[in-house]
Amino acid sequence: MPALRHVGDRPVLDKPVLITMLSGWIDASGAANAAIEALKKATNATLLATFDADTFIDYRARRPIMELRDGLNTRLRWSVPEIHHGIDANGRDIVILSGPEPDTAWELFVETVCGFCTDHGVERAFAIGAYPFATPHTRPPQLSCHSPSLQVLAEVPFLKNSADVPAGMSAVLEHGLTEHGMAALSLWAQVPHYVAALSYPAAAAALVSAVQMVAGLVVDVSDLVSEAQQQRERIDQLVSANPEHLEMVRQLERLFDEAVKSGQIDARAETPASGDAIAAEIERFLREEMGRDNK
Repeated sequence: MPALRHVGDRPVLDKPVLITMLSGWIDASGAANAAIEALKKATNATLLATFDADTFIDYRARRPIMELRDGLNTRLRWSVPEIHHGIDANGRDIVILSGPEPDTAWELFVETVCGFCTDHGVERAFAIGAYPFATPHTRPPQLSCHSPSLQVLAEVPFLKNSADVPAGMSAVLEHGLTEHGMAALSLWAQVPHYVAALSYPAAAAALVSAVQMVAGLVVDVSDLVSEAQQQRERIDQLVSANPEHLEMVRQLERLFDEAVKSGQIDARAETPASGDAIAAEIERFLREEMGRDNK
């Protein structure tokens, strides 16, 4: 059984950009998933290939969904990694890798993705994610990045952190793609830690905008921008109803604005933070997520 199966005829792609978001790893507020779904919608993406479930997925841990209708078992929905093909507003080919992070055979998964990219002429690859951090929702979402390539890092304006944190598949895939001669970069949006369990379209919009900038794509993000404004108003109402929450946000705003004034960051840069602080926040978030899964 092949590790990757194409669906239908293979299209002829012109140096497509690969964009990756695999669920099951850090994604505060589901911002990265919202961003990848927005990209699929904006590019009219269609299914191009699927990965073999028995090779990569542990279905005792990630069971299929059974659809029951008046006692009739109508169908099973299996969760597998997939690759979609879309086209941006300028006719640029995009391939989108999404779905669950593989449970097993990570090296084979990386080898399979790299083989696909080589076959289809991918030269640049970007992964997206979102992590919780002590930053105010009243300021623009800030972005950080990482890559195995110093040359790739030098070409982008986002913060480069130093930290020791658990790695997701996208980080492992970065190394494989780089070893195969492709430029690989991961982009991360900060999500205010106090709304990490809520949807936060502002971070999703920031991720899509960043992908557009670094990949040279043109896609419509107006829906996400509109959703972000509506969510901002809802969060404002929730925060204003609690004096302690309001003071916390004001303190975060002061820290953010002081950093801007001192030149440590600008309106597009990341709030100043130590690697230890970021690592601690990520580990706390992971513990909470694991606790929810075990209930």
